[in-house]
Amino acid sequence: MSTENFNPEQLAKEYDAQSPAAIIKLAVENFDNIAISFSGAEDVVLVDIATKINPDVNVFSLDTGRLHAETYRFIEQVREHYGIEIDVLSPDTDTVQELVRKKGLYSFYKDGHKECCSIRKVIPLRRHLAGLDAWITGQRKDQSPDTRNAVPVVERDAAFSNADKNFYKFNPLANWTSAQVWEYIRSNEVPFNALHEQGFSSIGCEPCTRPVLPNQHEREGRWWWEESTQKECGLHVADKK
Repeated sequence: MSTENFNPEQLAKEYDAQSPAAIIKLAVENFDNIAISFSGAEDVVLVDIATKINPDVNVFSLDTGRLHAETYRFIEQVREHYGIEIDVLSPDTDTVQELVRKKGLYSFYKDGHKECCSIRKVIPLRRHLAGLDAWITGQRKDQSPDTRNAVPVVERDAAFSNADKNFYKFNPLANWTSAQVWEYIRSNEVPFNALHEQGFSSIGCEPCTRPVLPNQHEREGRWWWEESTQKECGLHVADKK
């Protein structure tokens, strides 16, 4: 589908107050070669909405090899609940083995999570997105005030665009709160990760995720040994104009 006249900045303004369903409809009507990135509560809300618009929507999930058992069961639950295929992406085996051989299984506690996340998440994601024209994510502005407070509902994804190709990202839940996400989940009987019932809020890899205490921000359970400004794995990089 031609996107010569696709203007993400203008559309971001036009759709900023629109519903997630309207934004998803915009995405799938403009891009045939598009997929939803699925891992958590926000993403399954996107899947629920998107499958009502297009039952054949493409969905993928990153399997880092370090996920909780509950997360693997959640992926299968979503696959069966919606009757969809989910592309489960794995990191390069040789690269993972080299990292573990040189630095062990928990190097991120000493030198930060960026290297491990790059190998297990960013590189597999970049490889997969290279075959797409756009993706849909569950980012919310209030997930991380330090890194996501300016997330637009539509954007040119600078992290995955290049001189030969513009790549686009849709964030239909950018203006939603966690309360709105969970209200949708409860009202529509949407499946969710069992870890949420154990105090986990933002769920990533098992060694890098822990439950949060009452009144703690949801992202405080991720990479808790690092500064709040570092709590991104590299999947979402702010667009550079």
